[in-house]
Amino acid sequence: MKQLRLLALLCSILAFAAALPVVAAEPDGRDRVVLSISQPTVRIASNFTGAELVLFGVAEREEGLDLDPDVVITVRGPNASYVTWRKARILGLWVNTDSRTFVEAPSFLSVQASSPPEEMAGLQTLRWEQIGLIRNMLLQKVGPDYADVVPTDPFRAAFLRIQESEHFYQENPNGVRFIAPGVFRAEVNIPGRAPLGHYEVTVKLLRDGQVTAQTIGGFDVQRGGFEEEIATMAQKHGIIYGVAVAIGSLLVGFIGSIVFRKE
Repeated sequence: MKQLRLLALLCSILAFAAALPVVAAEPDGRDRVVLSISQPTVRIASNFTGAELVLFGVAEREEGLDLDPDVVITVRGPNASYVTWRKARILGLWVNTDSRTFVEAPSFLSVQASSPPEEMAGLQTLRWEQIGLIRNMLLQKVGPDYADVVPTDPFRAAFLRIQESEHFYQENPNGVRFIAPGVFRAEVNIPGRAPLGHYEVTVKLLRDGQVTAQTIGGFDVQRGGFEEEIATMAQKHGIIYGVAVAIGSLLVGFIGSIVFRKE
């Protein structure tokens, strides 16, 4: 009896899976793409106000294909967790009443495309491939569970709005330009307060609503100059760094007491 029930359950699952529409997860091989990044490393110093990276790509077409494909370039910074709060007016005061934690979300997210993503493919393909700012996965902690909720969720919308206002999240539906047949160019603006770490660059080519080629590259954002030397010393020689900071503080206090001493 148990075997019959198990067999019936298995048949139901197979029937449900067969009814689902198929979405291609692998490129179909009609194109090939090569990516080049202008700077493999962006160094941040005390006077750093931002940088502009130039991404070049070459889309090699299969014979018989005359038109250039659609191109989407997505840049993701190192993951981090964020908390978004909801405020409410209580007894005349605005206070935090509810919150939502975004777990391991990209600290930087830039989407550059050759045309609006909605014109490239169907909604299901766009979601599957995470094409477009609102379709990138943003995992939230909802009570004891973890999920990526609908795009209209107020916490999700607020998080995207805050990140865009800080220029950490960017989207340009016309950010990729073909400068010659099969050769495209895009620019990515790195803000002055860009998080340190490795940034992943994903390039996807689409034809007829399907991904035909994909490649992944990357670059690093690191401290540079005197700041990098201080950070390295703090990590590798913690005791020496702590003693130096203590002595420096004592010297500053001593000099200040002399300069501002009342006669």
